[in-house]
Amino acid sequence: MRRPARGAARLLSGAGLAAALLLPAAVPASAAPPAGPPAADGGKGQRLPGMPSAFAADDEDAPCTPASGEKAKKQDWSRQRLDLDRLHRHGTGAGVTVALIDTGVATGAAGLDGRVLAEGAAADDCVGHGTFLAGLIAGTGGGTPGLAGVAPGARILALRGTDARGRADAGLVVRALHEATEARAGVIAVAVALPRRDAALTRAVAEARRAGAVVVAAATPDPPSRGGDDVPSRTYWPAGEPGVLSVADMLPGGTRPEGALPTDGIDLAAPGAGVVSGGPRGKGHYLGGGASVATAYTAGAAAVVRAAHPDDSADAVTRRLTATAYPADIPQLDPYAAVTTVLGDAAAPAGAAPAADPVTVRDTASADRATSRAGLLVLLGSAAVLAVLWAGFTLSRARARGWRPAGAGPTARE
Repeated sequence: MRRPARGAARLLSGAGLAAALLLPAAVPASAAPPAGPPAADGGKGQRLPGMPSAFAADDEDAPCTPASGEKAKKQDWSRQRLDLDRLHRHGTGAGVTVALIDTGVATGAAGLDGRVLAEGAAADDCVGHGTFLAGLIAGTGGGTPGLAGVAPGARILALRGTDARGRADAGLVVRALHEATEARAGVIAVAVALPRRDAALTRAVAEARRAGAVVVAAATPDPPSRGGDDVPSRTYWPAGEPGVLSVADMLPGGTRPEGALPTDGIDLAAPGAGVVSGGPRGKGHYLGGGASVATAYTAGAAAVVRAAHPDDSADAVTRRLTATAYPADIPQLDPYAAVTTVLGDAAAPAGAAPAADPVTVRDTASADRATSRAGLLVLLGSAAVLAVLWAGFTLSRARARGWRPAGAGPTARE
């Protein structure tokens, strides 16, 4: 009479194992942002030359950044993290001009042909950094569509905020801001960060904002000359100006790079390590990083939002970018959510204060209720399976005893 008992035990063990395997399915996959690969090059095995943001101060005779002989074979982690393939089905930033203040942009660079306006020194990008950033903002990817920028339909107004070696210059930044304002640029990306604030810079930023431009700026310079642990926290400019969207770089895991310069008042974080883009010469690719790269991605997102919501003011565009960011210690840029999320007062008038709790648009209550219901159904289903198996086991034992109560003695027939 032990065989039925062993069979029932096996069935019970199988049911318990099935329940244990089913229960994790109730945990929502969207509980955390998708983690990118940990390697600096996106974990794709891509070995590309690095793109400098400036040449060393003591190397005045350094040649211009040479053309890269390597081409990326796969889409990097940053574009996957920003979900650009899906974003481009909703908008490309067509009709919006992004003024990029950096080292200049080569007008004939791959993937940028016909959409870059650069005059004088701004058309001569010896360092290559500005052209690299322009590809992240509005590049088509050239022969590699997976490496398109955030707003491949936007136009680039290239302006110099540095000398020919890539060293930031406050006077050039102020002049570039004035030129961007006069050109009626919808988005102004300041990829350099200055250690000091002056009245001329403050006036230039205020003028640009009054003209209706979304001003995006790097929260810190890059790369740091020494580790961030040795540098006290400070504010950099124009990122610290009122109304400017201050952007910092993040790693695939969502944290800032080790040794990043400390600062406060950061509004958004965006990918800023192991990012792939082109340069001013040739058709090869480079790897770049830093707050300037994150700024370029955010400026591209602002361009797509402006094109998709043309009636929104600059303040409303800024609010949309911050309100739809993935909630974290530093909110993380989410261009797709910025374009597609319906905000109750997205068209707030210029000068309106941002929402007190900007991440409330990411209400997870419905998902949590659905998860609870799913978990309850799994538990009830498992309990029902166990009840049926137990009933079968009990009936088989009762039949074997001739339907006598357990522990009863043998009948006279036995």
